[in-house]
Amino acid sequence: MTLDPFYLIVDTADWIERLVPCGVKLVQLRMKNVEPSTVRAHVRRARQICARHDCQLIINDFWQTAIEEGGDFIHLGQEDLAAADIHAIRTANLRIGISTHNEAELETALAVSPDYVALGPIYPTTLKQMNWQPQGPEKLGRWKARIGNLPLVAIGGLRVDRLEGVFASGADSAAVVSDITRHRDPEGQTRRWIEQTSAIRHRPGQVPD
Repeated sequence: MTLDPFYLIVDTADWIERLVPCGVKLVQLRMKNVEPSTVRAHVRRARQICARHDCQLIINDFWQTAIEEGGDFIHLGQEDLAAADIHAIRTANLRIGISTHNEAELETALAVSPDYVALGPIYPTTLKQMNWQPQGPEKLGRWKARIGNLPLVAIGGLRVDRLEGVFASGADSAAVVSDITRHRDPEGQTRRWIEQTSAIRHRPGQVPD
């Protein structure tokens, strides 16, 4: 399995409606501290938008809602992984992505045969309080050597000018939040990310299809 090299993360279906038409093919809906009914409404809207634009939808944490409403992937953090019903997720034909930050978490993730693994934060991030120091792009190479053909997602503090190093270090996909949603021109910045990640992916010796 391959992932699109541009992995957008947003917290509402409003952002999905705004940015997916720019050419986004992989987007995660990550909603925190909201009522399940609100999540469900946003998932339904997001599904409709993604279907119209041939974009894969990843739902963060709310695996029961993802099973009931449909989606392409469920993304789980380590705490959510411990509580999730992996068999039910697989039975619903949902693919699974898992966050990792250290060797122990990577082992935990690999034990459930995920469809991709995310490593972060690669660089310092102000998006949320983190319990981990920045991993640095060199750690991507060690993770990639460990997981082989399993797709590796880099996340945390990524910007357009950091993409070359991230992909050269072993990432298959680069996840972004604030460099787009906090940009003065989110649509234009989305297009810049798409252009840059696509160029790197199709460059000989970089990110193979």
